[in-house]
Amino acid sequence: MLKDGLSASMMCVNFMDTKTDIEKLERAQIEYMHFDIMDGEFVSNYALGPCMINSIRKGTNIGVDIHLMVEHPERKIEYFDLREGDVVSVHVETTPHLRKVLQDLKARGVTVGVAINPSTLEEKLKYVLDILDFVLIMTVNPGFAGQKMVSISLEKIRDVRKYLDGHNGSHIKIQVDGNVSVENAIKMKQAGADNFVCGTAGLFKKDMDIVTAASIMRNALQECC
Repeated sequence: MLKDGLSASMMCVNFMDTKTDIEKLERAQIEYMHFDIMDGEFVSNYALGPCMINSIRKGTNIGVDIHLMVEHPERKIEYFDLREGDVVSVHVETTPHLRKVLQDLKARGVTVGVAINPSTLEEKLKYVLDILDFVLIMTVNPGFAGQKMVSISLEKIRDVRKYLDGHNGSHIKIQVDGNVSVENAIKMKQAGADNFVCGTAGLFKKDMDIVTAASIMRNALQECC
């Protein structure tokens, strides 16, 4: 099951001093490191990869959260050294074999999720609800950090939570990704979100230390609901 809490967007670390940022994430007791995998096809950007994940995980016990923004993920799962307890999300828009992909991941002991874009209807989840551990709701259009939250995102979170609860999916968690500032995170939690992917808006801030930013985010989320 996906843990409630914070998932640090590893696109936003200081690549010149990644080790220091990871040490700060550890001190902040961040639940997961969120790795965005982009292939330049599903989104018009390239980012991160198996070698980076394998290298980083050797030096920390923070959980691994892999977000596959790639076409035909069924062909690319083998690139990754997936381990029991890892978190992996696959976009519903990227494969006609969604159920098989999720089943293959589940067989590896992975916590499995489906990611959906801002305009994707929650009904697309219908025939994989029995496999899902969580739904990742993109609150920006995927591909680039630093975007503003899409205006309908809070309504979408509420709609997905209602849909899940109404289809025997009350146990399925909601993760949100995109412009997760403290202000937006509070609204997202009130709408039904459980896990928050934090990048430049909430965790990797220019004017604030990671540990301080994480503390502010956690306190705000605890106090709001």
